[in-house]
Amino acid sequence: MTARILVVDDIPTNVKLLEARLMAEYFQVLTATNGADAIALCQSGQCDMVLLDVMMPGMDGFEVCKRLKADPETAHLPVVMVTALDQPEDRVKGLEAGADDFLTKPVNDLALVTRVKSLVRLKMLTDDLRLRASNGDELAMNHYQVMNEVNAPKEKPNIIVVDDKAASYEKMVSTLSINNNVEVETNATDALFRIVEGGYDLAIISLSMENFDSLRLCSHLRSLERTRMLPIIVIAGLDQEEVTSRAMEIGVNDYIKRPIDAQELLARLKTQLCRKRYNDCLRASVQQTIEMAVKDPLTELHNRRYFEMHYTSLFDKSVSSKKPLTAIMCDIDKFKAVNDTYGHDVGDAVIIEVANRIRKSVRNVDIACRYGGEEFVIIMPDTDIEYAHVVAERIRREVAEHPVIAEQGSKQIYTTISMGLSSLEAEDDTPQKLLKRADLALYAAKHAGRNRVMTQAA
Repeated sequence: MTARILVVDDIPTNVKLLEARLMAEYFQVLTATNGADAIALCQSGQCDMVLLDVMMPGMDGFEVCKRLKADPETAHLPVVMVTALDQPEDRVKGLEAGADDFLTKPVNDLALVTRVKSLVRLKMLTDDLRLRASNGDELAMNHYQVMNEVNAPKEKPNIIVVDDKAASYEKMVSTLSINNNVEVETNATDALFRIVEGGYDLAIISLSMENFDSLRLCSHLRSLERTRMLPIIVIAGLDQEEVTSRAMEIGVNDYIKRPIDAQELLARLKTQLCRKRYNDCLRASVQQTIEMAVKDPLTELHNRRYFEMHYTSLFDKSVSSKKPLTAIMCDIDKFKAVNDTYGHDVGDAVIIEVANRIRKSVRNVDIACRYGGEEFVIIMPDTDIEYAHVVAERIRREVAEHPVIAEQGSKQIYTTISMGLSSLEAEDDTPQKLLKRADLALYAAKHAGRNRVMTQAA
């Protein structure tokens, strides 16, 4: 794993020391000696994370961090504050400024490398989601809306604390329960099942549990699909540095040392929950983008692109398995007259309602698509033409017998549809021939007077 790390410090000796440590781990290192230069480098997209000194002349590290986190172009960059300040209130101030972590000088080599690798891994995940979610301009426009959702969740987060020492977990529960729904599990094995099934937003796991290796629980959670992205904070003793490092390598998001400072715990919890909500928003955007690519925006049926992506494979599967396959072409009768008489808004309402009636009449395994305009296509695998005819006739009756209610009930539009069917025949049949026969059958239904279902022979 490699990345570009920006080291910001006004003392050249400190810069050289951090640079040497990071380059020994094969990271690329950029440097800056003041806040303004650091912000400019970040805005230019030249770095993947920032190691930021707090005590600098002019603009201090807290202010630099606040500005980076307020800018849509740099808000996703991990920032680690590096300072000689070692009091809990100093760490809390840094975390509240938006920092992802806090390292105290003199910086421990193991802590430095562990933190950097963990944050770089999370940054790569976020970068991938950002790339797939949308382009940079859209991300910038949506940033403030996303951050409002991130910083002001609609519901209390669900937290689970895994610890077998009452004196430890009772204090955490008291601290966390004000703004979170908190549950406790004292048995690590039971905790695994509860976390997998419980829909938690974050897990806090003690590394000091008796008769159980807490790292194994963390490893299990990272290996399971349902909990792979769950934020995990571990609680470590002062003498558990090596175990803590192993936990971070496994994929734990953060750690806090005993004795636990309540404000630091709350600040680290807030940081992890904000990052989770941010990535959740990105994943939702990715999913929406995928759906938009294959769904018709008006009817929410699959679109023609989706049909063309899947139809041939369904056809080939039916041929190889010697199972039936039937295609149905549908067209709303005299649709131009609807638009001309009532307007395009009512025409859209008719298309939507016909699509809804098609959706309710087909199975999950069938592919129902808006093929274009007022035309629809249904592909029914493992279905012979006799059964498909029954389904088509049911759809036809649903459309013909029940008017479309439009413009808040002020209009009732009676319409009909014509349908053409064709099924898979000889081994030399092709997807194009099957669809062409269904289309000819549809044309025959129109020519015969509309509002009917017809089949077309080869």
